[in-house]
Amino acid sequence: MRAVIQRVLSASVRVDGEVVGELDGPSLLVYLGVTHDDGDTEVAWTARKIWDLRLLRDERSASDVAAPVLVVSQFTLYGDARKGRRPTWQAAAPGPVSEPLYDAVCAELERLGAHVERGRFGADMRVESVNDGPITLVLDSP
Repeated sequence: MRAVIQRVLSASVRVDGEVVGELDGPSLLVYLGVTHDDGDTEVAWTARKIWDLRLLRDERSASDVAAPVLVVSQFTLYGDARKGRRPTWQAAAPGPVSEPLYDAVCAELERLGAHVERGRFGADMRVESVNDGPITLVLDSP
């Protein structure tokens, strides 16, 4: 499982002009990609790491200050552009595999105490954000 985490001051996700997820104030925007062999272990590890990482100001975590988290599915995190001019997406798990795991990460974050906003899985989303820092971190599960 791969996540790109950004520390933001605000963020929103729109699908067909409708806001489906929105953050206002210090928070985390997470782009989440799933690969073929991900499962429950990766879900638990990734959610806990997102919630506990000290990425916010004054070395605080989202769990320290109850910062909300916006999670957006992003299969392109597993794109491979090393050869040619067209990336391949073979390392990304297909929707029937990745959607339940995306939902499970969101649910686990909520179980840990997070207020979670979501994108819409598989949709053509417009993501807007105001970065704070900027702080961007790539996180790969073990």
